[in-house]
Amino acid sequence: MTELLSTNLSLLIGFIFVFGLLVGSFLNVVIHRLPIILNREWKATATEILIEANCQVSCPKDKLPPKYNLIRPRSECPSCLNQLGMIENIPLISWLFLKGKCRHCKTKISLRYPFVELLTATLFATCAYKFGFSWQLLFSLIFTAYLISGSFIDYDHKILPDQLTFQLLWFGLTALVIIPSNQHIPSFSPDLQSSIIGALAGYLILWSIFWFFKFLTGKEGMGHGDFKLLAAIGAFVGFQLLPLVIILSTVTGAILGILGMIISKKGRDHKIPFGPFLAIAGWITLIWGQTITNNYLQFFKL
Repeated sequence: MTELLSTNLSLLIGFIFVFGLLVGSFLNVVIHRLPIILNREWKATATEILIEANCQVSCPKDKLPPKYNLIRPRSECPSCLNQLGMIENIPLISWLFLKGKCRHCKTKISLRYPFVELLTATLFATCAYKFGFSWQLLFSLIFTAYLISGSFIDYDHKILPDQLTFQLLWFGLTALVIIPSNQHIPSFSPDLQSSIIGALAGYLILWSIFWFFKFLTGKEGMGHGDFKLLAAIGAFVGFQLLPLVIILSTVTGAILGILGMIISKKGRDHKIPFGPFLAIAGWITLIWGQTITNNYLQFFKL
């Protein structure tokens, strides 16, 4: 099977697309459950601190089961709480077969679920087409999965969990150690030194902007999770391509942010998470960053 996938690009792309649907289904669980798990942990920690300080604590218990993580309990309909069977958990196909409604209570199932599955599969297939059967493909899939889950969590809750950004950072540094030096490509940073500098520069750039903006306005313009996400992206693409990430994220953030305010009819004070724009820019840079940079330089040479 390995030999077949390594020699047949079309088969590899198809296999990775189907694999992406399965991963996308799991990412839906991560996007929904991780913020709940973190919130439960934060409340437990805060309660322990208050009790140790001899404070009167009255913290209502949630209705979730004691063992609540990314694997247990099984997925259920958020409306009628019926656990989903195997036939209802087939990525994308189940949603189409059920016509976007719960089989038990007929409540509409959000388009978010098939969208995340299809998005993951499409981006995974693009990575397969770009990198072929290689170590680069493995780490690009990890990179993509973390960016998707982090983006949707940031969009929903305005947080980028350390559990995602720090793990992604370490994967980026690990990639340069595992991938043989003769197989390094610019999109994955030319060497370990560039990766480490990219991580440091990515964090410090947004950290500096954060404090400069706060000094001028007295307000916080972004969350600390954005620093860590750009550091993780810098570990993957190297410091050489960080300017492209910043330019792309700023442009996409400005365009989509303005469109969002127009559509939602919300004013300037409406907070827009920057994480999804960093993720979009980081993924584009990983896949096409060197090509974009080369074309840009070639254009101005002419």
